[in-house]
Amino acid sequence: MIIDFHTHTFPDAIAAATVAHMSDASALTLFSDGTDGGLLASMDAAGIDRSVVLPVVTNPVKTSNINDFSARCNEKRGRVFHLGGLHPDTPDLPIEAARAARLGLRGVKVHPVYQRTDFDDIRFMRLLEAAGENGLFVVMHAGLDVGFPGAEYAAVPKIENALRQVDPVTLVLAHMGGWKQWAQAEALAAYPNVLIDTAFSFGRIQPKREGKYDESELPLMDDAAFLRQVRAFGADRVLFGTDSPWASQKDALSAVRALPLTDEEKDTILYKNAEKLLHEEA
Repeated sequence: MIIDFHTHTFPDAIAAATVAHMSDASALTLFSDGTDGGLLASMDAAGIDRSVVLPVVTNPVKTSNINDFSARCNEKRGRVFHLGGLHPDTPDLPIEAARAARLGLRGVKVHPVYQRTDFDDIRFMRLLEAAGENGLFVVMHAGLDVGFPGAEYAAVPKIENALRQVDPVTLVLAHMGGWKQWAQAEALAAYPNVLIDTAFSFGRIQPKREGKYDESELPLMDDAAFLRQVRAFGADRVLFGTDSPWASQKDALSAVRALPLTDEEKDTILYKNAEKLLHEEA
């Protein structure tokens, strides 16, 4: 069993335009067409059994519509499971968090960079509390963002400041705890309610335009840094994720399988931790 805990898709009607815009802005190579169908084809090629889709709410007034869409997708009970989303400015946020839980969405995604709000802002404190009170885990973009150079909304110090202020809520920090801030992110292992995912953190950036990134930006984590982060958090707090369509599911899975981890550690990362968060046998 393999579960990719960090993927992105969009409704068929807008997928092509959305991924084209995002790909042009970031100059990243695309590895699927941004639809659920494209993701399933990628999963089949990679040997992945299930994927979790993380929606990003960029317009707070559309939060309920996005959560309704995710719930409708999940009614198919297929191999792709959609989480919900929340925005720090979502109208009636506690009510929407409770509604997301009733819809069976399990967890919600937040992206401080796209939502242009510091993660230690009081609005995110309220969001985290609302999620925790309703039994929802929170997946967040952590660290810097390849598409927004210099944006510090989700920087590791802001994450730690937030964790000091809120009651424990299960928080999944994408990109191994803090993209391009991995050494700082090791300190976040001190918070037992914090997990990390492996998305877009291993290997090298694959730009679609030559010269978009200088050579110092292209490498991501090497084996030693990746393993150090796994040891800091423990395999039972690491989730396999790819960030598809921005990374190859097949290559990401091969990279994790090639690491000098035990078979039990690999199984824990590749699917067991995801099963626990989703409250179901995948």
